[in-house]
Amino acid sequence: MATQTEKLTISIPRNLLLITDKIAKERKLSRSKVVSSCLQDMAEKYLQERMAEGYGKMAEEHLKFAKRSLPLVNEILY
Repeated sequence: MATQTEKLTISIPRNLLLITDKIAKERKLSRSKVVSSCLQDMAEKYLQERMAEGYGKMAEEHLKFAKRSLPLVNEILY
């Protein structure tokens, strides 16, 4: 499935532009592909961090629920 692309004009420090061009030349890619690839990596890392944060909060809530429920479970089972 083709991904829709959009144009973006950005300003970056010259040293990053030089590195971008070097990577693009070595890997036979366009500047756009190099930048897009870097942004994709950052986006994936961002989403993984948010998911880990969410799972951590869920685990805290589950632990709280388990602690509140334990007396009831013991009462029912014993």
